[in-house]
Amino acid sequence: MSLGEALNKILIQGDAWKTILNGTLITIKISALSLLFGTILGAFICFLRMSRFGILRFISKVYIVILRGSPVLLLLMLLYYGVLAQTDLSGTSVAVITFSINVAASVAELLRTAIMATEHGQVEAALTLGFTKTQAFRLITLPQLVKVAKPVYQSTVVNLIQWTSVVGYVAITDLTRVINNTASRTMQPFITIVIGLLIYLALAYIVHGIFALTDLKKKGGEKA
Repeated sequence: MSLGEALNKILIQGDAWKTILNGTLITIKISALSLLFGTILGAFICFLRMSRFGILRFISKVYIVILRGSPVLLLLMLLYYGVLAQTDLSGTSVAVITFSINVAASVAELLRTAIMATEHGQVEAALTLGFTKTQAFRLITLPQLVKVAKPVYQSTVVNLIQWTSVVGYVAITDLTRVINNTASRTMQPFITIVIGLLIYLALAYIVHGIFALTDLKKKGGEKA
């Protein structure tokens, strides 16, 4: 079978491309929602991690250690087949919850590290000049925090997209599961898997492009 015939069988016959597109959209949906909720939860965990109360620091540290050290697939299966098995939550919802709490642990530690790396002397100087703590955070700490955290956060986003490839274990028809089903149906595993890899690679480069675009806008604003 020629390459053209194989691609026609994989992508065209029976509108197979639509199935692959739907799987890709599910992957994007789970990744985007998990990133949103995980970032919000991570910021809260970071707040607890830097609290002046020892018990809150301890609880948040235990959360981070457990979640960062747990395989995401086992965590997903634990929630889907165990903790949340008796609920009416869909597989997609359970997946979002799983990846959100997993991402939150990484984001919390990332934010804490970035905050610790900022120049506290500048903040103290701003306070002595009459700035409020909120103003000092917004004008001094936050810009430095973003600069330090951005590269690692970008990697976290790309890793998250890759991690979602395991959701097929809980009966979610994401990109990886669609690729696997298509490979079995067409008996063309090599070409089909390469197509799947290229789609994941394209998603990663889209993420890189978005972050690069924000850098260009920032530089443009600084020049203006």
